[in-house]
This record gives sequence, C-alpha cells and structure tokens, in this order.
Amino acid sequence: MLAVQFGAGNIGRGFIGSLLYQSGFTFSFVDVNDTLINALREKTAYQVTLANDDQETHQVSGFDVLHSVDDQPLVMEQIAKADLLTTAVGPNVLPIIAKTVAEGLRHRKAQNNLKPLTVVACENMIGGTAKLKEEVYAALQDEPNTISFIDQYVSFPNAAVDRIVPNQPEGQLSPVDVYVEPYFEWVIDRSALKNEAPTIEGVKWVEDLEAYIERKLFTVNTGHAVAAYLGYVQGLPTIQDVMQHGDVRSVVEKALQETASLLVTKHGFSSTEQQAYRTNILQRFENPFLHDEVQRVGRGPIRKLGAHDRLISPAKQLIEQGQSPDALIQGIAAVLRFDVQQDDEAQRLQHMIAQHGVEETLCDVSDLDPYHPLVQEVLEVYTASH
Repeated sequence: MLAVQFGAGNIGRGFIGSLLYQSGFTFSFVDVNDTLINALREKTAYQVTLANDDQETHQVSGFDVLHSVDDQPLVMEQIAKADLLTTAVGPNVLPIIAKTVAEGLRHRKAQNNLKPLTVVACENMIGGTAKLKEEVYAALQDEPNTISFIDQYVSFPNAAVDRIVPNQPEGQLSPVDVYVEPYFEWVIDRSALKNEAPTIEGVKWVEDLEAYIERKLFTVNTGHAVAAYLGYVQGLPTIQDVMQHGDVRSVVEKALQETASLLVTKHGFSSTEQQAYRTNILQRFENPFLHDEVQRVGRGPIRKLGAHDRLISPAKQLIEQGQSPDALIQGIAAVLRFDVQQDDEAQRLQHMIAQHGVEETLCDVSDLDPYHPLVQEVLEVYTASH
C-alpha cells in the first residue's frame, strides 16, 4: 500500500507518518521547507519519543521526501499511484496544496488508474477533508470528465484527529526527531468511502463522525484554548502551570462541564462516558513531560474565535438551550487580550480592536449579531478584567 503525506512537520512525522509506518505503508512526505526536507533526506529515519515515564521510542524509516514545487513531477506520479493521501499542513494551507492534489488526480486519470484512492485531511478543524475536496473541485471546475473520474474512484472522508505535539525540547532531539504525548485519537467517517476502508493502525472508522468531531473539538480544543488564553492573561508560561493554578484550573474544568452538558444533550453521549473522557483530557493537560507553552496553544486567535470553532459555537448553542456558559465567556474574553508579538493573527486581532473596538471586532470575527446575548456578556467580562 502506498501513501502520500502532505506535511512533514511535527504532526506529520510524529502522528500520521508514525502510524503509516506502523501500518506497513510505503509513503512519501511532501513539504516545502527546504531545511526540513534536507534533514530528513540526510537522516533517512527519525525517532518518535513518547512523553511519559518510560520515554518509549520507536523509529520511522523507509519513506521518501519530496519538495512540492521542485519535485512536482514525482509528487504527481506518487498521487497517481497512491492508495491513501493524507494531510497535516494546517487549515490555511489546504487551499494551497489543493492545486497540487488536483494536478495529481488529473495525472491519475490520464494514466487510467481505476484503483480506489482515499483522501483524508488530518487537520485541527471541522470538515477539513470536505474543505480540501471543495478546493480540489474548484481547481478542476472546467474539467467535468476529471471530476466525474474523481467522483467514481476517489473518497474524501472527514476525520477527527487528536494528539498533543508540544514545542520540542531544545537541544535534546535531532531536527527530525519528534516528542509526542502517548495518547492519540484518529476517527474517520466510513460512510463517505466508495471502497473498503484502508487498514491504518489506530484508526477508528465510524458511521456518524459529527458526534466525535464535536466531542473532540468541544473538549480537547475548548479546554486547551480556555487554559491557554486565561493562562496568558495570568502570565503563566505553560498549560501544565495553568493546571497547577487553582483559580484558572477551576475555570477550565467548568468550561468542560458546560460543553459536556451540550454534548450529552446533542449527541447522546452518556454522562458517565463524557465525564470519563473529560477526566482523561484534564490528565493529558497535566502531563509533566509536556512543556506545552500557552503561546503555542493560543496562536491563531482569530480562527479560534470563528463561528463554528471551539469557543463561540458551544457558547452559542448553550445559550440557545437556555444555559449560561460563564466559563466559556471568560475564555472568549481572554482571547481578546491575547497580544503575542510573534503571532501575526494575534497582532491583527489587536489592531482590529484598536481600530474598531472590542464589540465590532468580536462580531466581525465570530459572525455574531451585536444584539446577541453572548456579545454583551463577553463585553461585560472583558471590561471588568481590562
């Protein structure tokens, strides 16, 4: 089985690449980072170390490394032959790689390769694969025959992925080795397949992905975000420090109680099951072997204030159910104070606030009506704490 993995960063190597290797795939990394590509080519293998007491390590080898621009003919050839195509590039990069994927699928059709292909975007977003598919089809909009070919032979199932890959320990690893938490979850929508599911180590195939996507987004990502932004406001450097701070930790726990209420009501998870999942997430945040900086977790605040993302969406839904998501509101107010110089999105958010004020900025980035009760409650908390 042949796989193509777009993105050779820490998630690409430490999560997706690691599982592809364990599953027996022959695979190629595709990236644009010359330094990383050269390092991987020089080393020909890398180590994945688990952040736990035993510091277990396993090696990943036998992969190719391709530059998406300089090696484009080879990338096209790999896509034309592949059984699986995965991504870990970040939501903002999906539209960029979509053009390359489209070209590869065009090449696949030209070779009349009728073998099924499964495409999975392993991104920290809802509907990542659907977004990639939309961009691929847009690139091929004037080629109905190619789109018809794709419709028949290529599957685009959405997925939910979860693994914490913190900032890597300085001076302890080679440039290509990766330090990751032991826990991971990779859930893929079986109902979107046109063929049998490929065998991938550790993957859970489900018929109803939305419930799992929202459970992960509204627990892992929501909790991480609330911890990061409140931790930033308190001057705490890492998520582990946040979890040792009684007052901030209590807000994080309360936020996850709020989202648990929503998930149990909306998706039918049992209260016991959701409590166990929530407890597991909090224990992961506490992991003393993860030096997970709040500035890393909090980066990209505008995207994280999106209407369908980890803070605004559950808060709105809870308000619609007649509940008051007080802890989520504290987290949202803290996002608006996230002023990290090295984060372009954080600086853009602060510029918007300086130019247009908090209320207009919040409504703009979160697609909220100014009269929505969530806006007013966030403003009250922001004003009281500013």
